[in-house]
Amino acid sequence: MTLETKLNGVTLKNPVIAASGTFGFGEEFGEYMDVSRLGGVSSKGLTLNGKQGNIGPRMWETPSGMLNSVGLQNPGVAVFIEQELPKMKRIDTVILANLGGGTEEDYLEGAKLLDGSGCDIIELNISCPNVKSGGMAFGIKAKVAHDLVGKVRTVVKHKPLMVKLSPNAENIVEMALACEEAGADSLSLINTLAGMAIDVYRKRPVFRNTIAGLSGPAVKPMALRMVYDVCKAVGVPVVGMGGIAGWRDAVEFILAGATAIQVGTANFIKPDICLDIIGGITRYMADQGIEALDEIRGAAL
Repeated sequence: MTLETKLNGVTLKNPVIAASGTFGFGEEFGEYMDVSRLGGVSSKGLTLNGKQGNIGPRMWETPSGMLNSVGLQNPGVAVFIEQELPKMKRIDTVILANLGGGTEEDYLEGAKLLDGSGCDIIELNISCPNVKSGGMAFGIKAKVAHDLVGKVRTVVKHKPLMVKLSPNAENIVEMALACEEAGADSLSLINTLAGMAIDVYRKRPVFRNTIAGLSGPAVKPMALRMVYDVCKAVGVPVVGMGGIAGWRDAVEFILAGATAIQVGTANFIKPDICLDIIGGITRYMADQGIEALDEIRGAAL
């Protein structure tokens, strides 16, 4: 029996990846678990130049989930490559470099730098607001995403290019097909849903930016549906995420067609939850007489 998973020619020990923005750069979780046992780690969201992130409250608990408005606080791509990536490489797991940006130029320069680095996969976060077009995210309209991914594809020549899709897209399947046509080697979904909270005592929105990202178990049924729909439509691998908090959730996404899965918000609740999920998948496979995940991947489609 094996959990080994192939993703764009990269071999993962298992299909469980720690999601961007919930796991730092990996080593921060070393005191809680053996991080090398994970299939992969997606880095904190990177931008070409470092960012301090948003001021004011950054997290807010919601029923079965949480809102976050961190604002992509990160050291910048060059500092990541010089200081953080070497430490991630010592962990001995697959490294996804998650890249965002406010302009096409930022994306292109950041992608070019990461393409020459030691990461294994570039995960392009297209949920970032396009500062030159009034702030609407690159991942809302399929044509805008197609143009961006196509341009990034021209500078990413050595690494697999994974595109992370926003659930706030006008049409998630149309978006997925546009990114595939533009050259994406794989897709990951979903990113957080747009939400908000109001402080009843201050009588004002909790977050300075009003809108924040909703994640956690509350979003799982929507995420699973979107992954299912996308897996039926595209020919590239899909990495599923959104509210995964246990092995059953992970198996559901694999049955829906996901090649691998990412675990996000659950890391805040139980830092070693990924190991629990890996163990649960292993027991499930043994109980069901499953030798490899390919036997059941997409079985629900």
